[in-house]
Amino acid sequence: MSGSGQSAAGARSKLVARAERIHDHAPDTRSLFLSLADRKHLRFAPGQFISITIPLDDEVRSRPYTIASSPEDRGSFEVCFNQVPGGRGVAWLFERRVNDTIEFAGPFGSFTMEQVPQVEIGLIAEGTAIAPIRPMLTRALASSSIPKMHLIYAAPDRQHLLYRAELDDYARAQPSFTFEPVIAAADAVYDRLLELARQRWIHADTDRTRQFYVCGVGKGVIALRDLLRGSGYERRAVHYEQW
Repeated sequence: MSGSGQSAAGARSKLVARAERIHDHAPDTRSLFLSLADRKHLRFAPGQFISITIPLDDEVRSRPYTIASSPEDRGSFEVCFNQVPGGRGVAWLFERRVNDTIEFAGPFGSFTMEQVPQVEIGLIAEGTAIAPIRPMLTRALASSSIPKMHLIYAAPDRQHLLYRAELDDYARAQPSFTFEPVIAAADAVYDRLLELARQRWIHADTDRTRQFYVCGVGKGVIALRDLLRGSGYERRAVHYEQW
């Protein structure tokens, strides 16, 4: 899910998708696999989101959800979300069943990896914010010249480290990619991510040519951005999405 670009949602006509499959990562975290009603392939860049129309009893809302699958995948595309206390929109999504239809606009968003950087890449995500990072990683691993990549991914417990088996498989199969899972309490997660980023990409060497893709919730994302930019990395090299 993304917190930006909602104003653009009304500028495009709505599309209709059907829920083909549902996967529960954890009791409070789910993926919907959607296919366009006309069976066409949805074109998007890794990191983009769609804006889903949510009809409630008293109002119609529009909420952004990041596409967690790869643009190269044919057939259905995946959106991943978790329950939020008092979140009526996401509660409506949890009520959807296979074969239900969903209206949406998009894709939108500028937090993307359309071209794979030819320098080392640092990836940082927390919880469901792995959603935009996952297709970026998939694209980079499929490129003809795979750059060195390291993913730091944090969650409060093991079951909320989404796609863990897939990420472990990538790390085993591709020497250029390393994966660092982190278990940390919600009130300490960004302190831990800041510490690890500082150790790995600031204190470890003087290389400042890396590119970064950072996604998460709240002010911790801005703290990570400012840490990296303030340590000598180019402003444009630190890509981020704050939810």
